[in-house]
Amino acid sequence: MYYKLIKFSLGIAVLFMFIGCGSRKNIVYLQNARPFETEVVTNTFEPKFKIDDIVSIYISSFDMEATAPFNLTIGAGQNIRELEYVIDKQGNIDFPVLGKIKLLGLSTTDAKELFKERLVEGGYLKDPIVNIRIKNFRVTVLGQVHKPGTYMVESERITLLEAIGLAGDLDIKGKRKNVLIIRDFDGVKTYTRVDLTSKEFVNSPVYYLTQNDVVYVEPNNSVVRTSNLDSRLTIGLSVFSIILTTVIALIR
Repeated sequence: MYYKLIKFSLGIAVLFMFIGCGSRKNIVYLQNARPFETEVVTNTFEPKFKIDDIVSIYISSFDMEATAPFNLTIGAGQNIRELEYVIDKQGNIDFPVLGKIKLLGLSTTDAKELFKERLVEGGYLKDPIVNIRIKNFRVTVLGQVHKPGTYMVESERITLLEAIGLAGDLDIKGKRKNVLIIRDFDGVKTYTRVDLTSKEFVNSPVYYLTQNDVVYVEPNNSVVRTSNLDSRLTIGLSVFSIILTTVIALIR
């Protein structure tokens, strides 16, 4: 009889410890991707300039002396660096010689063509080469990931999976079927949810992230149960301890 009580109490303790375990269905990404399946992606995504973007612009040509007025610098000595431009609330930057140029909503390719056109048509340069970079391209990953935070992106092109990779991947408590991407463009916020367990999310408009996007990974239903795991474990061990103590007392 005492043996059965001990076995029963141990079973209760184990039950308390393992209630709420996750399943493969809730954890694995891209579950409906078949072996050797090929999908042709025609997305030629390029980020668009937004208000408050910080932009670096460098103009070059065979006549480097003629380009000097367009490549202003700040600082002195070893601290000298290229002047950067902030896109104002009207979507413009104030560029040397050329004046106000509207960049809001343009891609870097569009902006390069616009600068070349203005430089050539204005008679300033012949065959100019224009390099433009977004200096504040960053994404923020929050929630149930191993390393939440804000990450700078050098390439100006990053996928949702790559951003999650920077954050150390989702932890076991992350809701993979309902990842939220918050995007702001021209003061308008959009909220898009994707299911990482389905391969179709690669065709989502948020598969490629834009500068200052926020990725939020919600906690799954097991988090509530997991948050109570310690208390259940304590209760389970307490029950086991009480029963064991009682059994030992009865034996004596």
